[in-house]
Amino acid sequence: MSTSHPDAVTFSDLSRNPRAVAERASQLGRLRVTHRDAPDFYLTAADREEQRDETLVTASRIFLALMKHDPGALNLLLAMPDVFPWVRHLSTEEVRAFTVELVEALSDAAELDLDISAHEVIAGWRATARIKADPQQYEDAIRPTTGDFGAVEVNP
Repeated sequence: MSTSHPDAVTFSDLSRNPRAVAERASQLGRLRVTHRDAPDFYLTAADREEQRDETLVTASRIFLALMKHDPGALNLLLAMPDVFPWVRHLSTEEVRAFTVELVEALSDAAELDLDISAHEVIAGWRATARIKADPQQYEDAIRPTTGDFGAVEVNP
């Protein structure tokens, strides 16, 4: 088997010798399969993936419970700058809104298999922080607009 790192095999390796690749994935727990013409993917044992899912669900439920029982969610709010240093450009209310949205998105990822939601929440708030970090961009962003800016293109 040819690989670029110890925890990866090529798609060709998988095609030529699936049994050996499956054994290696079983030993490692998770094995990256690289593909020249498509995104890489991971080969993993179902029980390991189920354990990862259970871990995510548990963590998500803990965060949701903290949000319910601590109206200020102070500990979560205090942790946000350590996890996302760019939140220093957001107001206290924006950090609170980001925290709530993120916990809800993590819950959706855990409970509904909607993994993209958390990424979108983080990307959106990071973009907001990026604009607020630049005084000129922020001034431009909050300036009132008028008129029609034309058709909006939506990429599916």
